[in-house]
This record gives sequence, structure tokens and C-alpha cells, in this order.
Amino acid sequence: MKLKLISCEVFYREMCATIARSPNQVDVEFMPKGLHDLESNDMQRRIQARLDAVGESDYDAVIFGYGLCNNGLHGLKARQIPVVIPRAHDCITLFFGCRKRYTEYFTSNPGVYFKTSGWIERGEVSQELVQASIGHKTGMDRTYDELVEQYGEDNAGFLYETLCRDNAPHYSKMTYIEMGVEPDRRFEDRAREDAQAKGWNFEHVQGDMTLIEKLVNGNWDEHFLVVRPGEQIVVKHDEDIIAAAPHGPE
Repeated sequence: MKLKLISCEVFYREMCATIARSPNQVDVEFMPKGLHDLESNDMQRRIQARLDAVGESDYDAVIFGYGLCNNGLHGLKARQIPVVIPRAHDCITLFFGCRKRYTEYFTSNPGVYFKTSGWIERGEVSQELVQASIGHKTGMDRTYDELVEQYGEDNAGFLYETLCRDNAPHYSKMTYIEMGVEPDRRFEDRAREDAQAKGWNFEHVQGDMTLIEKLVNGNWDEHFLVVRPGEQIVVKHDEDIIAAAPHGPE
């Protein structure tokens, strides 16, 4: 098959390694990590534009290196070419290799924050995406002095305590997921140092490339949703996570 992969750049090393070994011909386009910080309709609009730019006669399908990602793919329309997406709430499911393993780990480790090579080396977000992010629009990324300047000292104190200081209050552990594509231990060491600086516990776990390899190699089993032309992705509040539904006239 000839496939077009549209993927978040946090999967850069994993996707490139898998494509190099795939029996399929895969052209890849990486999207900036900061999209997941946008409002869901803004993220969906940007990804839809990239999907619509794919030549319908050039590929057998478009595959997505994304999870649902804060509903950012809800409403994504397959117009003239099939679309394939993992049944996952977010990218961590793909790094763990299956939903069951991720859910078990997350449930057993409350307050965990995950890191991979992609999250570390591709952590910079463009200024345009920062300005459009939910955090910026709500003021969660502002300093106390910035809030004082805009709202006055009394209001600034309340806003800072409510929005900013407790922006990530529940994290107490950092887990680095090793995917087997790293050149050495530099990324794990970075994550360990970051956890130490924050006063968090640290753990290293082995990731699993199974879902990524199935996506790229075309082995789309029950862990994937295939959206046919004329359908769109919709959210399901059950174990399937997403489903396909007719998108109707434009």
C-alpha cells in the first residue's frame, strides 16, 4: 500500500524507525506538538486542512499518529480517501502499546507525568501556537507581575492563586518511556534530572511499538478506526473511544 502519515511530532523517532522497516510506501508529514494545547475545534480545523490537502488519487489511505487528544480529532472528515486512527485517548496509549497496559499503569500511579524522547527534544512550541493555546487565553501561563499590570494587585493575587500557581498541582512522579529508538541514555537522563529538580519521584519503563507498527504496516485490527469517505470521527463514551458517522453535506 501507499500511505500518507500525518502525525504529531512527538512520535518522530518512532514513526521514522517504523517506516524504514515497513512493507508499505509511507510519506509522512509531522505536525507541531503544540496543537494539543489548542481548543479542540482549532486543533481539528488545522488537521482537517492538512488532510484535505492530500491528493485523493495518490494514496490508499491516510493514517494518523494521534489519539483523540482532548477531542481534537472529533469531527475530522474523510472526504475522498479512507482515514485510519488508533482508538486512543492520547499519545501515551501508543507509547505503552495498548490501552489496557496504559490504563493499569495510570491507575496505579496517580499524579504521573510522562516523558519520551519526542516530548523532550520537541518540546518547543511556536509563538503562534502559544498565543492560541487554552493556557494563554485563560491566563494560566502569565506571571504574577503580568497579572498585576493588567488587573491590579488585589485581583492579580486571586487570579494567580486560582489559575497559575496550581496549574499542575497533582503531579508527583515522572515516568520516562523508553521506546528502543533512542541513541543512548541522554533522554532518560534529562527526564530524571527534570524530576529531581521538581522534587518528583522518577521511574523508567519500557515502551511498546506494537500499535505504532500496526498503524504503519496496515494491520488495522480492533484497536483502530477506519473512517470511510463520507464519514467523520465522533467521540464515543465507552471503550471504543471513537466511531465513524456520516458527515452529511458540507
